[in-house]
Amino acid sequence: MLADPVSAEDLNIYGKAELPWDRVQKAIDTWIGLPETPQFLGTVSPSGKPSSAGIGGIEADGHIYFTSGPASKKSRNLATNPFCTLSIRFPDVDLVLSGEAHRIIDPAELDRVTAVYRAGGWPAERSGDAITAPYSAQSAGPAPWHLYRLTIHTAVGVALTDPHGATRWHFAH
Repeated sequence: MLADPVSAEDLNIYGKAELPWDRVQKAIDTWIGLPETPQFLGTVSPSGKPSSAGIGGIEADGHIYFTSGPASKKSRNLATNPFCTLSIRFPDVDLVLSGEAHRIIDPAELDRVTAVYRAGGWPAERSGDAITAPYSAQSAGPAPWHLYRLTIHTAVGVALTDPHGATRWHFAH
């Protein structure tokens, strides 16, 4: 479960309809990490060009994690600028998380997160300060993969089903 936001701002243009964070948290708990849940990481290159790539993010220990090959554009961009967005389409809410992603090299944290990946069906293992598995998404590049933890600064959610609403949340970081 992610940390609760420290504040919320109603963004609904059709009256007051703040989207409750617990509805978003339920979507994260239910849908994140599943192959049918589209997730796109937005990064910025050193020249300022935006880039977006599909990822397979998961929630573990109250954080969002994802992997990326060291030579991939995602990893190269994050190495020079850790600020990024993660856009997720859940069945009843669109969510954009904004924050910073940093590479994790702590063996204990790598072991905890790879256990979550394995529980979800991806046979990931720690190999030194990275992750390996027999396969991964094409966008991750070849193994080994770096593990990143997203520190969320803000989130914007838009409900796709009743009750509708739109909210921006701010998080302590």
